[in-house]
Amino acid sequence: MTEAEAEAGAGAGAGAGADDVMVLGRPITRWYRAVMAEIHQTVSLQTVAGRGTIDGMTQPRHLDLSHVITPGMSTYPGLPTPSIAPHLTREAAEQAYGPGITFTIDVVTLCTNTGTYLDVPFHRFADGHDLTGLCLDRVATVPAICLDRRGIERIELTPDELSPDRVGPLDGVAVLVHTDHARHFGTEAYATDHPHLTERSAELLVEAGVACVGIDSLNIDGTSTGERPVHTTLLRAGIPIVEHLTGLGDLPARGFRFTAVPPKIEGAGTFTVRAFATIG
Repeated sequence: MTEAEAEAGAGAGAGAGADDVMVLGRPITRWYRAVMAEIHQTVSLQTVAGRGTIDGMTQPRHLDLSHVITPGMSTYPGLPTPSIAPHLTREAAEQAYGPGITFTIDVVTLCTNTGTYLDVPFHRFADGHDLTGLCLDRVATVPAICLDRRGIERIELTPDELSPDRVGPLDGVAVLVHTDHARHFGTEAYATDHPHLTERSAELLVEAGVACVGIDSLNIDGTSTGERPVHTTLLRAGIPIVEHLTGLGDLPARGFRFTAVPPKIEGAGTFTVRAFATIG
């Protein structure tokens, strides 16, 4: 609607309805309704295959790649399980704020390695940066690829399958490894014979300059010994690691973006994230 049309629509008070509000002799309510009607016609929100559209333009959709955190759940054998306790109940809130006015505030006790979580260098190295030093360029809306390695316990990536000709340039790209081991999450089988990368695989990812690396398994390293060569190699290079992902089977091989951002906690080297992919 042009300014002239708005002027004509508003008039100079002529034909004002009973519910119009007159300001400087003009029926503002009628003018407002006309403008809002045009906006409603111009902008429409629909749902098409899980995506919203505005003016016919398809909007990206988001795919959740994180496990749900519940009280008492086990993520990694031997680590404390989470608990959630009320600090302010709804009943207590009504006493403080008045009848019908309720809020809830809870206290969450959470091991930093709970659910889907991200490691930064301080997790492995005393002189590495903690979560406050995490560069968001590595973990927020990062171009990503997903490698299908289902059915393989010891995952050995090769220069050929990581070459630009096969997967495109990997500099600044998130590499997610789909093992399908997430289907065992919360069971004893999750900690048994879990898929993991080899040290050579980690070295190739460092050489490629990847932004971060994620896997849908118990650990990106093998756990039959205390050695952790993949953690050591990636974190020494400043490459964050995301473990215990889920839903990777719903991702395309490429053409999506990955996000896994933890809180900015000083002195912590790992913490729970809400990981998700942006497609489209």
